[in-house]
Amino acid sequence: MATPLSADALVSALRAEGVTVVEHPGWRTNNRNHKGSWGPVNGVIIHHTVTSGTATTVNLCFNGRSDLPGPLCHGVIAKDGTVHLVGNGRANHAGSGDGDVLNAVVAERTPLPSPNENDTDGNVHFYGFECVNLGDGKDPWPEAQLDATARAAAALCRAHGWSAGSVVGHKEWTSAKIDPRGFTMTDFRARVATRLGKKPTSAPRPTYQPFPGAAWFRKHPRSPIVTAMGKRLVALGCSAYTDGPGPQWTEADRRSYAKWQRKLGYTGASADGWPGAKSWAALQVPYSP
Repeated sequence: MATPLSADALVSALRAEGVTVVEHPGWRTNNRNHKGSWGPVNGVIIHHTVTSGTATTVNLCFNGRSDLPGPLCHGVIAKDGTVHLVGNGRANHAGSGDGDVLNAVVAERTPLPSPNENDTDGNVHFYGFECVNLGDGKDPWPEAQLDATARAAAALCRAHGWSAGSVVGHKEWTSAKIDPRGFTMTDFRARVATRLGKKPTSAPRPTYQPFPGAAWFRKHPRSPIVTAMGKRLVALGCSAYTDGPGPQWTEADRRSYAKWQRKLGYTGASADGWPGAKSWAALQVPYSP
C-alpha cells in the first residue's frame, strides 16, 4: 500500500530503470480523479491493446472511447520498447476485479487465486501499462517491448519497495479479460524479479529518435528533437530554412518536412509537412536524450 508517485517521480523512476520515455502533451493532468479515488496503490497491471500502430494506440489510450473515457492506462508500450506516458492519476484500465486477488497482491503472494468475483475497483489500486499487440496469440512480442515492459514494471516496484509479486496480468485480476496474451505472467514476473535483483542499468540507447506522435508536432514544440530533425532534412537536401534549424518548431520546419515527404513520393494531403510514423522512420533522426 503506497501513495501514488508524482508525475516527476514516475518519469525519474522509469528513466532510472533504463526506459525510453515519451511524455505526451497533457499527460500530467489527464486522469479520472473526479470520478473516484486514486490510491493507495498496490501494484501494476499489464494489458495488451488489441490494436496496431503506436500513434493510433497512444491517441486511443489518451482520449479513450465514447463508452470509456480516457486515459485508458498510464503508459503505452510500443513494439520498439518506447513507453509513451498518457495519464497521471486514476485511469480506466483495470475495472472491477476480485478482492481476493488484491489481497494476494498486497501480501505479494503468488500464485494468485483465480478471479471469480468482480467486487473491487481496480482503478483505485493499480498502475496500468497497455502494450501494443493484437492479442490474437499470433502478433509477436519483440524482445525490446518485453524488456521495456519488465523495466517499467520493475521501476514502479523499485520506487515503492514492492516485489515482482505486485505485478499482475489483467486476466489475473478478472475472469472477464484474456490479456496479456502471448506470454505467461509467471515468466514475466521472473523477468521483473531478475531486474529487481540487480542495480538499475540503462538499456542500450536507441540509434534513432522514436516517433513522438503526430499530435506532438501540432503543439509547436520546442525540443532538441526538432533541431535534430531539421539537421537531417538539411543533410538530405530538403531544406526550406533561411535560419536554423533550431529547437522551436516553425513553419520552416513544416515546409522542409513537406519536401521530405515529396521526396519519398507522397503527394497531396500526405505531403502537408506534418510528420507521420512512416516518413519519420525513413528520416532516421538521431536520438536526442
